[in-house]
Amino acid sequence: MMMSKYKEALEDARRSVTLNPKFTKGWIRVVKCCLALGDTSTTDNALTRLAELEPNNPAVAEERKNLNILKRHEEDVKKAYDKKDYRRVVYYLDRSLDVAPACTRLKVLKAECLAYLGRYQEAQELANDIVSADQTNADAIYVRGMCLYYQDNVERAFSHFQHVLKLAPDHKKAIDIYKKARKMKDLKEQGNEAFNSGKLAEAYSLYSEALTIDPNNISTNSKLYSNRATVSYKLGRLNEAVTDCTAALNLDSKYLKALLRRAKCYMDLEQFEEAVQDYEKVCNLDKSRENKRLLADAKFALKRSKRKDYYKILGVERNASTDDIKKAYRKRALVHHPDRHANASDGEKKEQEKKFKEVGEAYGILSDPKKRARYDNGQDMDEGFDISNDIDPNNVFQAFFGDQSAGGFNFGGGQFPGGFTFHFQ
Repeated sequence: MMMSKYKEALEDARRSVTLNPKFTKGWIRVVKCCLALGDTSTTDNALTRLAELEPNNPAVAEERKNLNILKRHEEDVKKAYDKKDYRRVVYYLDRSLDVAPACTRLKVLKAECLAYLGRYQEAQELANDIVSADQTNADAIYVRGMCLYYQDNVERAFSHFQHVLKLAPDHKKAIDIYKKARKMKDLKEQGNEAFNSGKLAEAYSLYSEALTIDPNNISTNSKLYSNRATVSYKLGRLNEAVTDCTAALNLDSKYLKALLRRAKCYMDLEQFEEAVQDYEKVCNLDKSRENKRLLADAKFALKRSKRKDYYKILGVERNASTDDIKKAYRKRALVHHPDRHANASDGEKKEQEKKFKEVGEAYGILSDPKKRARYDNGQDMDEGFDISNDIDPNNVFQAFFGDQSAGGFNFGGGQFPGGFTFHFQ
């Protein structure tokens, strides 16, 4: 017992009470060994016999108390396990193992729950210790297979499950997980094949089906979410792709491929702040030159997005010619000119004044090759150059239309008196 060899100790203790059925010290040893091995039924019977021999022996009350503690914790273990609350199972198992430190059954169950919690190294070490002592322990070999399966080492996991079924052909847990592993592997491979063949809808369906098989397989599911996100991206469903990348990262926060895919989706969706955050995470994981370039591009796009989009204000493409810009300005300036909205409400007047000013700013920048180049390069933001500071929309309007004043245009039916004075604050 002092060397924790409880099975051998139990054999000796039983032999002692066989030789002398009234040997109370022998019965105490039987109780202690059975309790350490987690055999509550035999412990109970031995305690009953000991109480018959010496009802006032302090060992009776002490070991009865320990037995009740073990029984209570095992009930708590069962309730938590049925609820799949594996953290709580491990907690109660640790309390149980304080009383029954040599109970293989409890150790295997703890290893299984550690595997469900993703604590694979701890689970494997515990299972390995059990297999070292008993190479025919099917439950411990099953746990080792679980760890391999959940770490996406499928072929080695299959060999473990097959070994379990040779030792215990009716091992229900091994049968169930083997079927799941086989089906998940097949669907993933079929999805990959469909994707490579350009059958995107079929690939999406296969990955989706695979994701329903085993929610406990974090490693494989994270890959499946990432694969499905790639399919959604190819189909132009960017928000769906972002959702699946996020699901993959919730399972594996350091999944570089999913981070890169989500960042690209954010760039395409013009959600540049989110893109920068993701590329920063990418660079923390992999400081390659390409990843640094992607981060720099995202930061530049974010800066540019915070400025006024003068191309959008004029309604032209970024590669618009000088003539295109002039035509766009002529059209927009006349639409938003304050004289055109003289009879509008105060709110509408302010809105049109604001748009008229922006149109003037846009033309003042985009019609000047040097200013346009600086604007396109983002230099105004990097160097503190306020590109709109020296733009007076009235001057721009008069310079564009020459001596012809605002009154020379027919804004919706009425002629306005020549000239107007308008000051922007």
